[in-house]
Amino acid sequence: MRQALRRRALVCGVAAAGGTLAVAWHLGKPSAPAIAAPEAATRLRLPGIAALRRTDPPVKLPPAALVDAAGIVHGLEDFVGQGLVLNLWATWCTPCVAELPALAALAGRLTAAGILVLPLASDRGGAPVVEQYYRLHGIAALPVWLDPKGAAARAWGARGLPTTLIVDRRGRERGRAEGAVDWAGDAVVAAVRRLVE
Repeated sequence: MRQALRRRALVCGVAAAGGTLAVAWHLGKPSAPAIAAPEAATRLRLPGIAALRRTDPPVKLPPAALVDAAGIVHGLEDFVGQGLVLNLWATWCTPCVAELPALAALAGRLTAAGILVLPLASDRGGAPVVEQYYRLHGIAALPVWLDPKGAAARAWGARGLPTTLIVDRRGRERGRAEGAVDWAGDAVVAAVRRLVE
């Protein structure tokens, strides 16, 4: 009981300090698919290129199930030859939704280079919850992808949400960002392009 109280106090302190990792990840997702208020998300200052850390040497990612909007399961091997920006997020995560517009801008700037942005939502309500969020907030440039029960996040060692992995054309992790990032900045776009090649 005492440990649970300490844990809650720590989580409240981190949340009050405006930490960029979603503390709800560590305590379990909400029982109902609550959606983060976009007004609160817009008040967050997002870091740029400094938040993106190189993975050196590159690491082959463990297999994980990536589920598209139609419920079809894909593996990373389905994307070999393309670069990937794998964003682990949820609609209930304020830092996650704060970076979505910049992530959508990044997707638009990388399409011609053969680099896909796959936002993998871990919402319990699945595709309908994500689709509703996109519709309500005008997110048109991002596809709906799911990370059911956070399995990919666990397999890839994510310590919280949002976490973003940059994967090269051979399926290796080349970079990682923990927390929300301003993905629309020119320096970030150039760094992602370099890492994917």
